[in-house]
This record gives sequence, structure tokens and C-alpha cells, in this order.
Amino acid sequence: MFVRSLAIGVSAAALMVGGAQAADLIIPTTPQPIYEAAGFDWEGLYVGARLGGQFVGADTYADSNVTASTTYGVIGAAVGVNFIPMDPILLGVEVTADYMWNSAAVVTASGEFFANLRAGAIVTDNALIYALAGVGFNNTTAGGSEAVYQVGGGVEFAVTDAITVRGELVGQGDFATTAPDSFFESAKATVGVFYHF
Repeated sequence: MFVRSLAIGVSAAALMVGGAQAADLIIPTTPQPIYEAAGFDWEGLYVGARLGGQFVGADTYADSNVTASTTYGVIGAAVGVNFIPMDPILLGVEVTADYMWNSAAVVTASGEFFANLRAGAIVTDNALIYALAGVGFNNTTAGGSEAVYQVGGGVEFAVTDAITVRGELVGQGDFATTAPDSFFESAKATVGVFYHF
């Protein structure tokens, strides 16, 4: 009799455990929301520093403020603001200041300041391509100031939530009529790091 009672008890316990496990399988669950990264916020104020080179052609650039057929080192800074009027179009305004040097040139140092307009497209959440055009002046202590312009473009990539890296190439010319006077008399290539507020 004891064995029979024990067998019935064990059987009942096994059925209850099996029923509890089956009940666990059919409990409805609420799915967790899927998190999607928002991507980089390109709008707003930014500031940065850049390095590169300026390659002056055989034509006179900046009305002889810089030496023809010469390469200069470039270090500079930029401050700007971006707007996104509609996705994926980006518009911006930027000012740049660059110091250029070359110990082998007759004019060893020069400064350039530009006010630029940028128009671009956000091609992925973290990548931007843009075109740039600006006017400004080149200044040396020996030659004074000369009005200059630049046209070009670049690519910019977000590496964190606030920092981007940029590569830019522009062709430059001056408003002087000193012959020979090509439209592009100089080219400047820079790489920069920027902080977006």
C-alpha cells in the first residue's frame, strides 16, 4: 500500500511539474523595442584645425604675395555653422584662417583668410560630401594684402558623436590682372579635425 501511495504521489508531482513547464512556454511576452542609432547630427556650430599644403603654379598668385612654382606648408583653423533645410541637403557658412610657410621661397610666410559658402549632401548617417566657394585675402608683410577666391570641395566623416575628420581640395586664384592670369593659379589640400557643438 505504501508503495502504491508513493507511486501515485510521484506521478502527481511529475504531472504538476510538466504542467508548470508547459505553462511557462505559453506566457505571452512583450517584445523589446529595437534601438536604431540616430546617426551624426551635422547641424549647428563647429570649430576645427587643419594641416596641408599649398601648391602654387607658374602663374602669379595673390599678385606676387607668394612665390610662383612653389609648395607651401599650411596650418590653419576654421569656424562654421551648418543647416539642413531638407534631408539630405546641407548648407553652411564657414570662415578659415591659414598660415603658409616655405623657407626656400623669396616670400617665406603668408596668411590667407576666407569666408566660404558650403553646399553638400549627407550620403550616409556619418558621411558628408560638399562643394565650397569663398572669397578672402592673402596677406604678407612684404607685399600687403591681395583679394583672392577659392572653389573646391571635400568629404567629411563622423568618427564620434561630436568629432569629424575632413579632407578638402580647393583651386585658388586672385582678382589681379597680372599676366599670366589663369583662373586657378594655386591649389590647396588640407586634412582637418573638427568638433561639432
